[in-house]
Amino acid sequence: MRRAVRDNGLSIFFLALFVLALVGQSIAGFLRNGAELANHGQPPIGFGEFVTSSDFLVDVAENWQSEFLQFFLFIAATIWLIQRGSPESKKPGDEGPGSDADQRVGSHARRDSPRWARAGGVRATIYGNSLLTVMGVIFLLSWLAQSLAGTVVMNEENAMHGAAAITWLDYILSSDFWDRTLQNWQSEFLAVGTMVAFSIYLRQRGSAESKPVGVPHHVSSAESE
Repeated sequence: MRRAVRDNGLSIFFLALFVLALVGQSIAGFLRNGAELANHGQPPIGFGEFVTSSDFLVDVAENWQSEFLQFFLFIAATIWLIQRGSPESKKPGDEGPGSDADQRVGSHARRDSPRWARAGGVRATIYGNSLLTVMGVIFLLSWLAQSLAGTVVMNEENAMHGAAAITWLDYILSSDFWDRTLQNWQSEFLAVGTMVAFSIYLRQRGSAESKPVGVPHHVSSAESE
């Protein structure tokens, strides 16, 4: 048990933070929603009803879709683009998907390589793009959930103010939708860009996201091995 916790410590740590943050968000959102209902003379709703409501879902999905878009674009960009000196990048000259030998696919696979990597052909192609595919699918599903839930929330607000209901298409073309969406996207892109750039010149001893402390600025982690 102790070994399993040690070997999966990074995943466990961030899963615990995720759960704590989600629970905290649900409590804070429930209190905010209760105050808003009271201000509009509406009866309060229960906690269970709130966490299954569109009001809660739109905020959760809004954050998820921006995070998974960030990962999707970063994974895709690092196939072809490089940043000299950054540990987040391959070394110059390694752009592209790599050869079968580099990727240990098909006849170049090891005995303990994943089964679909050893199989080669279509299955190796599917498996070789599975990370990008899954990140993209989660982003699209989160974006869809955000837009559908946002439409419901917008129509609830319109009803409170005596305004007409809108369609899903009206909502995703509205300034409200893109204001919320682009606020999240720009912060994600800024975070990734600064991580790539800062890691060229700054170090964190012992972190897998940093080059060794003594490696020159212009040298990537891959080149120093």
